[in-house]
Amino acid sequence: RYMILVDEMTVGGMSCESYGVRVTGPDGDCAEIPNITVSAGRIDELVDLLRRNQVSPVTLRDVVDDWL
Repeated sequence: RYMILVDEMTVGGMSCESYGVRVTGPDGDCAEIPNITVSAGRIDELVDLLRRNQVSPVTLRDVVDDWL
């Protein structure tokens, strides 16, 4: 399961939405990375990439690091 996380962060004194991801495997293992981007379009692209490649919670961090 792939979910988009929505949070708020302050950048230069202004508050804006930030997006991250959570991946939950079929066995219940879970990994999440908050505050990856402030772009809704970019997070949609990332989640699509994660789904297409069936990224697991174990490999999530590596894939996101490469994507950045």
